[in-house]
Amino acid sequence: MCLSPWYQDKEEVVLWMNTVGPYHNRQETYKYFSLPFCVGSKKSISHYHETLGEALQGVELEFSGLDIKFKDDVMQTTYCEIDLDKGRREAFVYAIKNHYWYQMYIDDLPIWGIVGEADENGEDYYLWTYKKLEIGYNANRIVDVNLTSEGKVKLVPNTKIQMSYSVKWKKSDVKFEDRFDKYLDPSFFQHRIHWFSIFNSFMMVIFLVGLVSMILMRTLRKDYARYSKEEEMDDMDRDLGDEYGWKQVHGDVFRPSSHPLIFSSLIGSGCQIFAVSLIVIVVAMIEDLYTERGSMLSTAIFVYAATSPVNGYFGGSLYARQGGRRWIKQMFIGAFLIPAMVCGTAFFINFIAIYYHASRAIPFGTMVAVCCICFFVILPLNLVGTILGRNLSGQPNFPCRVNAVPRPIPEKKWFMEPAVIVCLGGILPFGSIFIEMYFIFTSFWAYKIYYVYGFMMLVLVILCIVTVCVTIVCTYFLLNAEDYRWQWTSFLSAASTAIYVYMYSFYYYFFKTKMYGLFQTSFYFGYMAVFSTALGIMCGAIGYMGTSAFVRKIYTNVKID
Repeated sequence: MCLSPWYQDKEEVVLWMNTVGPYHNRQETYKYFSLPFCVGSKKSISHYHETLGEALQGVELEFSGLDIKFKDDVMQTTYCEIDLDKGRREAFVYAIKNHYWYQMYIDDLPIWGIVGEADENGEDYYLWTYKKLEIGYNANRIVDVNLTSEGKVKLVPNTKIQMSYSVKWKKSDVKFEDRFDKYLDPSFFQHRIHWFSIFNSFMMVIFLVGLVSMILMRTLRKDYARYSKEEEMDDMDRDLGDEYGWKQVHGDVFRPSSHPLIFSSLIGSGCQIFAVSLIVIVVAMIEDLYTERGSMLSTAIFVYAATSPVNGYFGGSLYARQGGRRWIKQMFIGAFLIPAMVCGTAFFINFIAIYYHASRAIPFGTMVAVCCICFFVILPLNLVGTILGRNLSGQPNFPCRVNAVPRPIPEKKWFMEPAVIVCLGGILPFGSIFIEMYFIFTSFWAYKIYYVYGFMMLVLVILCIVTVCVTIVCTYFLLNAEDYRWQWTSFLSAASTAIYVYMYSFYYYFFKTKMYGLFQTSFYFGYMAVFSTALGIMCGAIGYMGTSAFVRKIYTNVKID
């Protein structure tokens, strides 16, 4: 969308009606005129073009028909009349019972108003009929809009209700660049708890990094000393010696993972999600994306498509190193893994949205546009990345030879089993981000605008460090127990963060929101599942990449016969 225009005196200012819906269900929205409101008399209006992000977010701008001109005050004027028959009254009563409120836009500034209210007994229902607009201007630009709803009229069947409006223009000192500041909530986002949680997570990082460094440096030094002593023994002593530890699995540690095709596709997708997260947060820190409708979603889609070579490079090169032959199939799975998951969930929720006649129902044209992005942008760029990855880093340059016959895995204590390590691995990464999850959830599912992207960047860095530290420790214990199945274990122990995030989303739904109804509930749990899975794949890829570097390092430094 273009920047807000400079207005001439008496130039037309458009009041767009967006959506209406229950206050507690932020995503359950309907067209404003799905309620039997009447339209103003003014008809001529330039056409409005929506962006991809707006179409996906259910923005439904329709002209209000109100005649508003720049710096031209309007006294209370009736603009239309509602003929309140039984059906229309029932529609308004249902809306008032469910606390419906509507959203409008003037010059891209959002305005909210409530449909009506009930009396204390819940027997009589009243409609607000008078929209009192107060618009602030600085030079020739609109910088502030306030709406006051007045004119409470009781809903009585078979009567006529007159809808009216007034416009008051006033000079304002607010700078155009700062006009969105009044919608932000510093007392919520910059609360002491937010700072404390970041500090807490930061201390956890220092503690973990210190712990990992101390344990691994001291333990590895002992291991290296023990292994070098064993090198000096003759064959007879070595056979009688008590050989144990991670060195024993040197012939199997670089064996390809089971299901390498799926594994490499997940790693590639995780690297891409990380790249997207990083770039979008940086862009959001530089640009105030919250000032334009749908711009965050549009930016994320564009960045995801543009970073497809990252997916192809990391997924393709890993698959080649693991001796994979079906690289085209791997490329297709890698390219469509995340889009298929997101589009599949959206398609399912879309059916419910269509059934509800909600504005969140994605238009067919938008679906075609998203499919075109997948086939004509994401897939070709993924192919480029895959070819580069296979040619530049697809050679298996492991520090140890891989034995022809896999070594049997010895019995070990129950808490050393990969399944237990996987379940426990996600606790600390989740602990480092769960306070930030509360702020992110509240901005998405409630009526807050998230703007503290510096915090989000810090949390992303903390999450990466904690994830890598935890997976390295888990992998070290696993290899020490002479179990060489570290690839999937390192990925899944980090990815299990997703399970804890999804469990937290249940707590948030039942204790922090008042959502209800099939549409909002399916929307919430459907997209929370997508978010948690994407976060899990990203954490898994970060965990695997860190652990892979660690494993390569320790086996490079030890002498192997």
